[in-house]
Amino acid sequence: MATRESVSNLIQQCEDAIRFANDQLQVERAQEHYNENGYTDALHSLENAYNDLSKLALSANSQQREQLHRMRLQLQQLQNRMIVQPH
Repeated sequence: MATRESVSNLIQQCEDAIRFANDQLQVERAQEHYNENGYTDALHSLENAYNDLSKLALSANSQQREQLHRMRLQLQQLQNRMIVQPH
């Protein structure tokens, strides 16, 4: 079973990845194609966080799974926005 601390730490990691990706999305809009490394790193951090959420959800209780699922949806939505965003 996933501990409350492990879920909390992973949620924090996901929030950090979302914040970094949002920052890179803003920079990308301002600088266009000059920020490709940061943009790619942000996409990788979102993907890593998504994969970690999926793994932890396997050992989580129903309440934790719901919390992880909502975070996973946020990550996925931002990933999609970054991929569709012309850059």
